[in-house]
Amino acid sequence: MEFRIDHFVNALIYAILGVVIYWVAFWVSDRMTPVDLWGEIVNKQNVALAVLVGLMALGVGIIIAAAVH
Repeated sequence: MEFRIDHFVNALIYAILGVVIYWVAFWVSDRMTPVDLWGEIVNKQNVALAVLVGLMALGVGIIIAAAVH
């Protein structure tokens, strides 16, 4: 098995694109809700909301992985 730079660059591009898509999805969901999600998670220690955002991240990751595959 040999190292191919073009595969590495493709994986890097998809990883960066995945992070950008995640942050856009988080920003959109933050704007759609009446409360500040990040403030609720960090300042008020809302564990249920943190779990929900984590599941959203997992879902976006699965979608991106399916798109890459």
